[in-house]
Amino acid sequence: MKKYLSVVFMLMALTGCSMTVAPFKPSTGAIYSDTKAPLSIEYNNTDLGNKVGSSTAHSFMGLFAFGDTSIQSAAKDGNIKVIKHTDYNFTNVFFGLFTKTTVYVYGD
Repeated sequence: MKKYLSVVFMLMALTGCSMTVAPFKPSTGAIYSDTKAPLSIEYNNTDLGNKVGSSTAHSFMGLFAFGDTSIQSAAKDGNIKVIKHTDYNFTNVFFGLFTKTTVYVYGD
């Protein structure tokens, strides 16, 4: 039984290692990380606009996840009609025991 639980725990811990959600993935730490990166690599338009909106989702132990990290939700939060740039922030605590992802939308 202990071997089975160890294998399940290791598989749960390793599944997050292969997931890349953006064109640029910053460094992550197994014990703790709190990093921010762009969701887009199109840098021709560096004007971020006058408004910012955000949307957030959380996960606990890789078993429960809830929230809305859609760009539409973040734009609505900031009352943004024209999106100019997007970033995201990822927080991880102890091998995914708790994670938080926030999407930021900049525009007018």
